[in-house]
Amino acid sequence: MFAPVYLDHNATTPADPAVVEAMLPYLSALCGNASSRHEYGRAARRAIDEARSKVAAAVGAHASEVVFTSGGSEANNLLIKGAAACLKPGVLVVGAIEHPCVIRPAEQLRKRGWTLHKLAVDGVGRFAAAEFAALMAERPKIVSLMLANNETGVVQDIAPLARQARAAGAWFHSDAVQALGKIPVDFRRLNAAGVNALSVSAHKIGGPKGAAALVLDKRLDIEPLIAGGGHERGLRSGTENVAAIVGFGVACELASERLAAQAARLLALRERLESGLLGLGATVFGQAAERLPNTVCFAFPDLDGETLVGQLDRAGYAVASGAACSSSSPEPSHVLRAMGVGPELARGAVRVSLGGDNSGAEVDGFLATLQVTVIRLQQLTAMAV
Repeated sequence: MFAPVYLDHNATTPADPAVVEAMLPYLSALCGNASSRHEYGRAARRAIDEARSKVAAAVGAHASEVVFTSGGSEANNLLIKGAAACLKPGVLVVGAIEHPCVIRPAEQLRKRGWTLHKLAVDGVGRFAAAEFAALMAERPKIVSLMLANNETGVVQDIAPLARQARAAGAWFHSDAVQALGKIPVDFRRLNAAGVNALSVSAHKIGGPKGAAALVLDKRLDIEPLIAGGGHERGLRSGTENVAAIVGFGVACELASERLAAQAARLLALRERLESGLLGLGATVFGQAAERLPNTVCFAFPDLDGETLVGQLDRAGYAVASGAACSSSSPEPSHVLRAMGVGPELARGAVRVSLGGDNSGAEVDGFLATLQVTVIRLQQLTAMAV
């Protein structure tokens, strides 16, 4: 079977073999419901408890602060809507570059009487500190700012922003889904600065789809999105997906063990890739900012990103034209537009997100294929003018 070189790890990662092996017993013989009182149920509960401790250790939290969900989107919605349900409508601040699963629930709250502000970013994708300070004068009740961007890879320094939010009396949440496994994530340090909650997900770090967590300061009261049997401290009812949760725990353990070495290796590959892209005349977005070691977002003038992605796929390289969760939208990336990138160049955006199995030879092969593809598309564009 034809298998393109996979360069789309920010969308999802292949499940690590050790993760799959750990999950298999809970898909067959160890079939118990973790709420059952018999040995099958107790075994499932022990497995969930162990996985919870592993997830907590990976982010510097206590196990009691980890609330399992079905995905990062649910974790983000749980915090934003769950916190809003415990408060009278007021001011809500989210980043202009947030994932749609933060922006859209925030926009839903606006219809329910909340005042929504989308915090601007500068030209390289960093949150605008002066604007944030001005917004804090409005005494917001909820702030949600991501730790690392899924499209550009730009990493945010959220600790000083969280301190300001705490001083203003706001609850502060951060979507850390893309950060986990790529850069250190320390909830205890961030919590001391004023971060009340983080969202993380399994399938971005070699774990299964269908498992994620909201890491939540227990002093924060939120309403559940799903009411029922009182699972997950009453914050997320429903029979637990034991196999996926077990896989999440193992993936967190492996990601923590490999973090330093993998980050260094991915950074070297990223620099190799960027050097080649710049040599071909590409614009690399967010280049002057601190970024995830695996992520490059670029464009060529007058070339459509979707077309380029399709051509590269047929040539054997799987990349993305934006965030996988919002790729159905024909509009240019809201992240790049927030950075001040013009709509034509933004429509040309392509994201390469490297993973642990990628090699220097694959990067070189991608660059060679990209060069041929870009030249061909540029020639076709010139003929059409």
